Amino acid sequence: MHFQGAVPYAPNLNRGKRVNPDRSFTLVLSGGGLKGLAHIGVFKALEERGLAPGLVVGSSIGSMIGAAWCSGTTVRQMEDRALRVRRRDVFQVAHTDMAFRRLQAPALYRREPLEALIHNLVGDVTFRDLPCRLLVNTTDLHSGMQVMWGLPGLLGARVADAVAASCALPGLFPPQTIQGRAYVDGAVVENLPVRTAASLSTAPIIAVNVAATSVRRAAHETEGFAATYIRGLEIVMQTQIEGQLRNWQGPPLVLVQPRVEHISMFAFDHTEELITAGYRATAQTLDQLGGHLHRIPAGMHPMRRLRVQVDEARCVGCGACVIQAPEVFRLSPRGKAEVMSPVQNWSPMDGSYVLNCPTDAISVRPAESAA
Repeated sequence: MHFQGAVPYAPNLNRGKRVNPDRSFTLVLSGGGLKGLAHIGVFKALEERGLAPGLVVGSSIGSMIGAAWCSGTTVRQMEDRALRVRRRDVFQVAHTDMAFRRLQAPALYRREPLEALIHNLVGDVTFRDLPCRLLVNTTDLHSGMQVMWGLPGLLGARVADAVAASCALPGLFPPQTIQGRAYVDGAVVENLPVRTAASLSTAPIIAVNVAATSVRRAAHETEGFAATYIRGLEIVMQTQIEGQLRNWQGPPLVLVQPRVEHISMFAFDHTEELITAGYRATAQTLDQLGGHLHRIPAGMHPMRRLRVQVDEARCVGCGACVIQAPEVFRLSPRGKAEVMSPVQNWSPMDGSYVLNCPTDAISVRPAESAA
């Protein structure tokens, strides 16, 4: 199935100029550690439908996968390379720095393995050389300012340097120096950089979020420094994304959320599952739109019609749901949560109160199948 008005898939097509909003779309890829390998499946699903973004905006590993595609790497090549990546190809402890510099060490891991991996994917090209327009999301470590490499005036930098900076999670990898300044992961400011995409074009946006945290972690999954740090990152990223997408007022935004929340950010043994999850989520989401990507109205998509229910026996009357969604819930005279409007039209960002209920008293069902 092909979407009307979409640009045919053409990796070598020069899209360096501002895209025509009637002919293309913007693809935004979030960070999320190794879970971002799901983005490879996203490109696979788009390719099968003859869809190619006119602009790719990436953060952290989203910038790495996006840069690989924009530099001409095929989906098959990305998939083959991802399946060969091992922990030592990314994470090598900076023993010397840790031993001699201790708390003055720039990071836990050495920069060289990650830089070699990125260089292998994108080579020595600058943003000006790319056949497809790319923006890489970074943060200036000293000023705290978000810097998007690939914007006018920032086209002369090496793509590999910008991607390395975007992947430099503070504390894990050293900051990347570009043109005399230090840069780190853009996820510190905006893990899913849809605001930039909206400011550049009125074209529809497909945003892929792999940082969702809708699965509770068991106690053993949060033991130790690394696990605690990673879990903290997941919570910060998801909270940040929910805040920026709530009451979205930009161009039509299609949010794709692959089911990868149960996988650790730095798990190297789930690559095939991650790629498949990205492919499946993208294919299902696009098919839900009925083949009309460029005809969807403003707002966030896809929308679902669901019925919200409260198990009164489980409810303890803490009122958390009332605080989070006063338009949906109230406390009954019995002190229990009560649904005022059971049938809700949900965007992909709605319903966080289901996960946040401390006693799992809230559930949802498709409206047409719920009694």
